[in-house]
Amino acid sequence: MGEPVNITIPDRLLIGGAWVPAASGAAEPVRSPWDGHVVGEVAVAGAPDVQAALAAAERGAIVWRETPAFARMDVLSRAAALVEQRVADIARVLSAENGKTITEARGEVGRAADMIRLAGYEGTQLYGDTLPLDANRGTGRDKLGFTVRQPCGVVVAITPFNYPSLLVLHKVAPALAAGNAVVLKPARTTPLTALLLAQVFLDAGLPDGVLNVLTGPGASLGDALVSDPRVRKISFTGSTATGRRIASLAGVKKLSLELGASCPVVVLPDADIEAAAAAVALGGYVNAGQVCISVQRVITHPRINGDFLDALVPKVAAIRVGDPAAETSQMGTLITAGEAERVHSAIRSATAQGASVLTGGTLDGATVSPAVIAGVDPDSPLAQEELFGPAVAVSTAPDWAAAIAQANGTGYGLGAGIFTSDVSGAVRAVRDIDAGVIHVNWTPLWRADLMPYGGLKASGIGKEGFRSAVEEMTEVKTVILHGRPW
Repeated sequence: MGEPVNITIPDRLLIGGAWVPAASGAAEPVRSPWDGHVVGEVAVAGAPDVQAALAAAERGAIVWRETPAFARMDVLSRAAALVEQRVADIARVLSAENGKTITEARGEVGRAADMIRLAGYEGTQLYGDTLPLDANRGTGRDKLGFTVRQPCGVVVAITPFNYPSLLVLHKVAPALAAGNAVVLKPARTTPLTALLLAQVFLDAGLPDGVLNVLTGPGASLGDALVSDPRVRKISFTGSTATGRRIASLAGVKKLSLELGASCPVVVLPDADIEAAAAAVALGGYVNAGQVCISVQRVITHPRINGDFLDALVPKVAAIRVGDPAAETSQMGTLITAGEAERVHSAIRSATAQGASVLTGGTLDGATVSPAVIAGVDPDSPLAQEELFGPAVAVSTAPDWAAAIAQANGTGYGLGAGIFTSDVSGAVRAVRDIDAGVIHVNWTPLWRADLMPYGGLKASGIGKEGFRSAVEEMTEVKTVILHGRPW
């Protein structure tokens, strides 16, 4: 179970600057997926709590909108300093509730301070544009036009379980930096990290109602939040199916939807095979493959397929799976035993269709050992549907056109990678692959927090990354000053 946590975990809802029980009094435990021990307890919000949180956010939005950008940045800077002091304790909670290794948890929470600072800075850089109105025929030089940005108002942020710190901050920090109030709904399986981060912002001096947190069932709380007309912006990370539901319920609102993926990596004959195999062995299994930009598919040329598998399989087989709290563990659990069974079933289905498991794929409670599956039909569910687990499907393509067709051959378009030593091949891949982020000589599993990040097709709409996200958290006004004709 690891080291003891030296931090008090809030066990209530955050509404209007106060930690309060759910109106119903309901609460539930949060359990470790590794051994089932109770990590903490949280309130189970209901409809009255949604109404209270939105009302508090409306009040908070008025106060925060009138707060100058430098003062907002001061609050975020204090929050960044506080979270730096609490990294070790927050990481232990994150690892325990999520099942990722303590090493990965420290890395995730270790990014938090810089993320908050980046967001705070971008919130002070909301420039407008001047408009060349005299370029419009019939308009003279008696008018000036420009644009200004203002906060959306009330933002709803709905976050998934796989990165309970990183993905909360990719939504909450830019929303706050831009002057909005937020109602945060974290994943039901991993709410504790979000509550600890919320306490950081409170301790930094965030005004009452500017950040509110509701824990409990995603379906009922989410539907109530996204359909409410007081909400002007929704930022969601999760499944494509849920994203479609949000879009159908939201009405006229700004949406950022970071949805599903089946990320491909193309390995061309001129690639550095050892480098490609090492990158895939990392990029397919971080966080037990529960990453939307995890490597799910590798597409190789038949001439080098055998060499690539010979290089990849020993690296994957050597990944140490174990207690997430142990320093020696390289991979922990999936989020639940049910998710592990789903991934295991997907692997078995692929083998029933003729694919071969070269290593891994063994089910043990909430863990699935890291798997490499060769000879996968590109049209099979293992390639077409998001797996979100520790397995990589390897297929072959006889030429460039076939490889690109396979890479683009799913409904998703979040991330992609290509390995080649040919600049022409790299340029062509950038032009031809339909993905929001394309990596040359690396896998999709790499993200700088400041870069624009988001997908094409069913992988979503909108961009994260702090400059992009701050802009997404604002609305633009056009202003025209009319003078007398000269």
